[in-house]
Amino acid sequence: MSVISPAALENLYNLLGSKGFTADRQAIEPWLTDWRGRFHGDSVALLSPSSAEEVAAVMRLAGEFRIPIVPQGGNTSMVGGATPPADGSALILSLRRMNRIRSLSHEDGVAVAEAGVILAHLHDAAAEIGMRFPLTLGGKGSATVGGLVSTNAGGTQVLRFGTMRALTLGIEAVLPDGSIFNGLDPLKKDNRGYDLRHLLIGAEGTLGVVTAASLHLVPAILDRAVGWVGLESPHKALELLRLIEKRAGTAIEGFEVVPADSLGRVLRHIPGTRAPLSGTHRWHALVELDRSDPQAADPVTLLEALLADGIAQGLVADAIVARSEAQADSFWKLRDSISEAERASGPALQHDISVPVARMPDFMISAAADVERAFPGVQASAFGHLGDGNVHFHVRAPEGAGGDWPMACGGPISAHVHDLVVATGGSISAEHGIGQMKRAENARLADPARLLALRAIKAALDPAGLLNPGKLVPLAMDEAAP
Repeated sequence: MSVISPAALENLYNLLGSKGFTADRQAIEPWLTDWRGRFHGDSVALLSPSSAEEVAAVMRLAGEFRIPIVPQGGNTSMVGGATPPADGSALILSLRRMNRIRSLSHEDGVAVAEAGVILAHLHDAAAEIGMRFPLTLGGKGSATVGGLVSTNAGGTQVLRFGTMRALTLGIEAVLPDGSIFNGLDPLKKDNRGYDLRHLLIGAEGTLGVVTAASLHLVPAILDRAVGWVGLESPHKALELLRLIEKRAGTAIEGFEVVPADSLGRVLRHIPGTRAPLSGTHRWHALVELDRSDPQAADPVTLLEALLADGIAQGLVADAIVARSEAQADSFWKLRDSISEAERASGPALQHDISVPVARMPDFMISAAADVERAFPGVQASAFGHLGDGNVHFHVRAPEGAGGDWPMACGGPISAHVHDLVVATGGSISAEHGIGQMKRAENARLADPARLLALRAIKAALDPAGLLNPGKLVPLAMDEAAP
């Protein structure tokens, strides 16, 4: 284990006190492993500041004693982005004590939330004033605002409202030298040069520690329509999406595609689930239309008319619109339970990828067939957010493979998938980030100009490389990785 100066630890304890500093192994242990359990690190102390000023003081001490710092929120990274190095050379900087919602404005449609605010708590607070924060994901009960900003999180509502980049109006952050960037004012126009807000969004804590954000709120939903659709192919699904977009405009909140094999696993492994449609269909779509303005068209009537047109045009084989909130929730449960059902089915490799929307239907079919040919015995399929070009491409292990199959055999398979993605003009990380899991692949596949810019920006803002080492930014040595 790398040794951190006792004098540095004493200074940090004096700064943060017993509430903000702990070296207790039992308290630190839960934060040393990533959410998926694939990456394990070590750290001699957990730092929990309560203000941006304390974060700034921590960073100044880190610079003085040359101590790497790993910012951490809810520790829900899917790519090992918040796990400290295994050698114990870094300290964990937890933002969870900074959990105040500083302000909420119905009139302005803005919430100012500190980095440690849990997403579900933000949802609840916005609902109390008749508003909502339009981003949700599976980890909403533990994911925090700082992590969502730092990973440019997505979710099921990106089709209408965009990622965290679109929803983040301003940022407060501490830079590696300990200076505080005060950028919370939600200015629509600000032409003073490089946009530090957008530089910090998606930077995975490698350029600064996000301590608070101004976030875009929208009116609460009055009512919604949720439909489940049986289709012949993802091509038909995309045609249906274009039809709905043309007729429903901004009312469309979600459009998810699910192949038959993914639905089948949910029905087999998740208690209380049932197929919404009779008969069998090769593909399915989950569609949601929402209404916030009482003067807008009734979403149920609108969705029923659109699906009827889809049937008439040969796009839809069968469809049902939920008749209650409970039924609507049951449709969403089918979509949201896919990953859980696949874990129950056996080991698999998960790939969070995006390609241009127009190319997605072809990719979903051809890439799955290509991977199954190249690696006999595996099964591949894709599901997810067709409307924004982001699907989760899963490759399931051959029958009888052990639990170590992803680590033992996954490298060549993932590289093959990533090659197919890049050849289609896509990205190997749509919404989960790069972290440490994809850093070498990012170095292998990224455009040289992108790599040059990433390294130059990191070197300029964090020349000592103290913020979240080993994440996101590919080092030259990564280019030789297999």
